[in-house]
Amino acid sequence: MQSTEAAAGELQDRAALWSVGEIPAAEVVSAACDALVAGLDGPGLRVLAACTRAEADYDVHDLLPEALDELGLILHPAASEAGQEAAVRALARRMLAGELEPWELTFRINRRYGHELRLAARLAELDDEYAFLEFGGDSAAAQIDAEVTAEARRLAADHPRAPTV
Repeated sequence: MQSTEAAAGELQDRAALWSVGEIPAAEVVSAACDALVAGLDGPGLRVLAACTRAEADYDVHDLLPEALDELGLILHPAASEAGQEAAVRALARRMLAGELEPWELTFRINRRYGHELRLAARLAELDDEYAFLEFGGDSAAAQIDAEVTAEARRLAADHPRAPTV
């Protein structure tokens, strides 16, 4: 079972990823269920966790802000720089957890934000470097992977995932 802090952090990350279109609403509902199992509680969280997969696409938009607010978590507007940065940090944590390959992280960042989001600019540059790998061989790929991992660690460490609940 997850700690309450880890469950809150996962809910915060999934909210950020959902808000920018990286994951479906059903994953937010799943994180709400996990948060309840971990010991977090609140009326808004219970209502969010009770959504079916079919309802999630329609209801998460309205239910998520209240559920996060009662836990002291924030849902940044997707178009805001803070919302984009929260999504980048959440993707970095997913890569560090083994859910994404380093090249997938850079590809997603570069595709969604290009070089425009200052926080993620180095990841976008590393994605460009992956494009030239056919000329550099496996050692070049390993070097880029290592740089992506270091950048993901920096992003995850610079900003804590969620406040202690």
